[in-house]
Amino acid sequence: MKTARTLSLTLLALALWTAPAFAQGCAMCRANAKATPKDAQRAINRAILLMIIPPIGAVTVGTGLIVRYARKRDEEKDRSYLQDVILSTGKAGVRDRTSAES
Repeated sequence: MKTARTLSLTLLALALWTAPAFAQGCAMCRANAKATPKDAQRAINRAILLMIIPPIGAVTVGTGLIVRYARKRDEEKDRSYLQDVILSTGKAGVRDRTSAES
C-alpha cells in the first residue's frame, strides 16, 4: 500500500515537472503560426480541425456502439430471465394440477 502511494506520488510529480516543457512547445507553435500570413493561418486552423474530426468521430461511433450493445444485451438478459420465470411457474402450476387430479 505504501509502495503504491509512493509510486503514485512520484509519477504525479514527474508529470507536473514536465508540464512546462509541453506548454513551451505550444507557445512556440503559436508564435510560428502568428508569423505566417493570414491565409496560412486559416490553412493551419483548417488542418487542425481536419486532424481532430476523425478521432472524435471514431470515439463517438465507438461509444454509441458500446451503449447500443449494452442495452441490447441487458434487454435480452431481462427477456430470458422473464421467460425462465414464466416457464418455471407455468411448469410448477401444471405439475400441481396434474398431481391434484390424480
